[in-house]
Amino acid sequence: MKLSRKNGLRASAIGALVVSGALVLSACGSDNNTETPTKDGGTKTSAAASNIACEGAKGQLLAAGSSAQKNAMDLWVKNFQAACDGVEINYQGIGSGGGITKFNQGQVAFAGSDSALKDEEVAASQKICKGGKGINLPMVGGPIAIGYKLDGVDNLVLDSSTIAKIFDNKITKWNDQAIAKLNPGAKLPDSTIQAFHRSDESGTTQNLGKYLSTAAPADWKYDPKSKSWPAKGGQAANGSSGVATAVKDAEGAIGYFELSYATANKISTVSIDTGAAAPVAASSENASKAIAAAKVKGTGSDVALSLDYATKADGAYPIVLVTYEIACDKGNKADTLPTLKAFLNYTASEEGQKVLADAGYAPLPAEIAAKVRAIVPTLS
Repeated sequence: MKLSRKNGLRASAIGALVVSGALVLSACGSDNNTETPTKDGGTKTSAAASNIACEGAKGQLLAAGSSAQKNAMDLWVKNFQAACDGVEINYQGIGSGGGITKFNQGQVAFAGSDSALKDEEVAASQKICKGGKGINLPMVGGPIAIGYKLDGVDNLVLDSSTIAKIFDNKITKWNDQAIAKLNPGAKLPDSTIQAFHRSDESGTTQNLGKYLSTAAPADWKYDPKSKSWPAKGGQAANGSSGVATAVKDAEGAIGYFELSYATANKISTVSIDTGAAAPVAASSENASKAIAAAKVKGTGSDVALSLDYATKADGAYPIVLVTYEIACDKGNKADTLPTLKAFLNYTASEEGQKVLADAGYAPLPAEIAAKVRAIVPTLS
């Protein structure tokens, strides 16, 4: 990993920013504050409470946003609260759009978002961040899986055009010629496709839209910046967990969510025909190859990233997201600022990142982690 002359960081430093998706943190609600589940089904000791610096943290800290990072956030909160007596951190996984709305209304100390703030959202944040603005601090990233339930079809392949037409209600049958062409030999039924999308404003929806707008512009002509579902038809469900549950329970269903939800619910996922030598499966390793092409577009304390959704590199999974914590660089509320800084110091710290690795997530690459760790203490 090398420093970029322009952005201070090479895009290759971002490649490790990927959720492995191997497991959901099913132990997050247990009473054991020192163990986390591992990929082989066992448990592993997480960061010891004594290694977490509370640094004046006290009282309650409210946060909301991305459901993609909810499992990681649950573990971080659990460990931090175990270390810091009297501290309560309440993170609501209501979706990126809802989190940013609450942040810009001054209802939460920070928001989680699967997409960087828009210009108008930054402008709105200046009313809350007195003398400052909202900034994007990346914490973790990963693949957005296209999950489906179709008896007798275990290895479904789709391309960007076909995915766009399915979610835009232009392809409505599983044995449509376009799907059959991509899956020679598969026994595709003459049944109706049940397409599920998010009902809430979501960075996951926005990232899927960016992918479809970039990779299939002739078939997906909606605003790629929208966090709300833009197309007509289909069925809606709340949050990534809601869409995953809907797909799991309905024969002939298809939907989109972070890979960890597919793994937890044992949902089959689509391999994407990107034009590479072979279709690319949704996996942490394959998403890492796509994220490696990202570039830092933020300036100053902002570490927003630009992702390459049109990659055709062999083994690069193109539908990816990076989850940010959104906080004020200046103008944070004095009563919650010590807790905010202590908590984000922990999540970005070596100990906090090790917890992610133990739980099936990938830690931040060294250069990105160093930049975030340098910014958090400067929040005021």
